[in-house]
Amino acid sequence: MGMDQDKKIKRIDSARDKARAREKDSERLKVEENVFDVPTLKILYTLSNKGIIKAMGGAISTGKEANVFYAEGEEKELAIKIYRISSSTFKAMDAYIMKDPRFTNIRNNRRDIIFAWTRKELQNLKRAKSAGVRVPEPIIAEKNILIMEFMGEEKTPYPLLKNTPLKNDEAKLVYDKIVEYMRLLYKEANLVHADLSEYNVLIDPADTTPIFIDMGQSVTLEHPNAREFLYRDVQNILRFFGRYGITDKPEELLSKIQADAT
Repeated sequence: MGMDQDKKIKRIDSARDKARAREKDSERLKVEENVFDVPTLKILYTLSNKGIIKAMGGAISTGKEANVFYAEGEEKELAIKIYRISSSTFKAMDAYIMKDPRFTNIRNNRRDIIFAWTRKELQNLKRAKSAGVRVPEPIIAEKNILIMEFMGEEKTPYPLLKNTPLKNDEAKLVYDKIVEYMRLLYKEANLVHADLSEYNVLIDPADTTPIFIDMGQSVTLEHPNAREFLYRDVQNILRFFGRYGITDKPEELLSKIQADAT
């Protein structure tokens, strides 16, 4: 192993140590241990050898199924999403993937489902982006690791919609844009987000445009639960924007989403 490779491994190891130091309590520590298992570290080393990852930074977010880390790439900042193989919400993933016509040949074991889920998120982000929805640009999916464009500045992610103070007129603009994105997903990308809420939308402070994130569970319209998922997304968005005086009924919002472009 050459000096360069040694240095790279040290860098990734030090990112892991930093993440551990940051996560003092045992629950979080368990999560970190689960993320950096040996197969995952091997993939990170490979991606770093290929020059895709130049340096790894700290954790941006810790979710039920995955952790997201900041990283530097060749030309741009990256977000590295690592799905935990020992994820406890494996059963929840099942419902979204098993009925997805794109993934009919998945063997029903945890590892295969998580690898398929990671590929599915990459595909969903590509479809959303080409439909004109603002999402992190996906770069590569490798087993349980998804690498995409980092949405933020100064190594800090853009704020979630939930944490963005908005005036009523700004909120109306954000709402209209979210509805337009839901329509583009539906009509152009043939997708339903299926977990849309104030927790999965970032807001770019420069121009208050929304950015859809976390699209692993997004399904095509052929999925037998697509309508039910869309209705749930609609209810979540109306519930959140209700506080800003938006009074659309679910049926009104559904018809906006399903309308042809004017």
